[in-house]
Amino acid sequence: MNFDEIIDRRGTHSSKWDMMEPIYSVPAADGLAMWVADMDFRPPACVAEALRGMLDHGIFGYFGDDRAYKEAIGWWMQTRHGWKVDPAAIFTTHGLVNGTAICVDAFTAPGDGVVLFTPVYHAFARVIRAAGRVVVECPLVNRDGRYEMDFAAYDAQMTGAETMVILCSPHNPGGRVWTRDELQGVADFAKRHDLVLVSDEIHHDLVYPGAPRHTVMDLVDDTVRDRLVMLTATTKSFNIAGTHTGNVIVPDPALRARFAARMAALGLSANSFGMIMATAAYSPEGAGWIDALMTYLDGNRVLFDEGINAIPGLSSMPLEATYLSWVDASGTGMSSEEFTRRVEADAKIAVNHGASFGTGGEAFLRFNIATPRARVAEAVERLQKAFADLQ
Repeated sequence: MNFDEIIDRRGTHSSKWDMMEPIYSVPAADGLAMWVADMDFRPPACVAEALRGMLDHGIFGYFGDDRAYKEAIGWWMQTRHGWKVDPAAIFTTHGLVNGTAICVDAFTAPGDGVVLFTPVYHAFARVIRAAGRVVVECPLVNRDGRYEMDFAAYDAQMTGAETMVILCSPHNPGGRVWTRDELQGVADFAKRHDLVLVSDEIHHDLVYPGAPRHTVMDLVDDTVRDRLVMLTATTKSFNIAGTHTGNVIVPDPALRARFAARMAALGLSANSFGMIMATAAYSPEGAGWIDALMTYLDGNRVLFDEGINAIPGLSSMPLEATYLSWVDASGTGMSSEEFTRRVEADAKIAVNHGASFGTGGEAFLRFNIATPRARVAEAVERLQKAFADLQ
């Protein structure tokens, strides 16, 4: 678990490192990639060992007999999250963006409204619009650098055309771990407006030491289960996003049947590499790796926040979970074009633009701090130079 090791990912077909120049004009030679949400760390050794076993065997056929895979999911969710999962409720999709898209396809119709609490993970809006549905933005309230929900305002927005709400829990990009009361509020909102509730919990293992405990939505309210869909994956937790393997977990049998029908119609089947790697990750060794990872990321978080908050006009929203730092530049008085130019052209750092996350994100940039600490320190130094005239 040498998280300090610098691994050069350039020239490896890495979206994060090999696409920052064509997309952001940040030079590959000396730029820092802090945008795409994957980590610059090797996954736990048990994952590599499982993959090595596949390579040694040498035949890469269709995956079958998923009992061990589902048992690993069950063990992980029970051990780490206190959540007992029915194996029959688990569907494996080609990652969770794909899982979200199938939920939209299975449970809504063209023209329906799908509610998002914005700013939020940009892929949600992308797949909703691509499916011919309408994105309904319910803006989060930024109260003293912490996102909160305003259900009275959201109730007033509803027109009756909405059929689904998608929750990001923990929240990306704000890093909030929603409280049980807040999650109950989401459940009540979904029931009041007869919405299917899709809870994307892909970041649920990435909670910082000392932060509030993540609560699984399925444990919040039994009466919401008939409309609840849970999304989970090993991909963010263990840095194996390239396997594109995620799980859609549907507790209610009637809702499950509708999802199964769409899966069958689309002809989807599992990626054997992803299934084997995920089974290995959901293990005691994987648990130890996650614990060590979060201790390391906590150090990165402190270093980055202190450096950013020392720049007048910039502030980093305190992270409770995820490795995605949400930086508010509104205090600089600059336009989004100007502060983004300083980050990309002057500091040579590729980051996600806040506006892509929807209403409320316009004055923000998202930085990925899941990289060796030396790179985080270098990023801070570059940013302080880029905004030196403010200090």
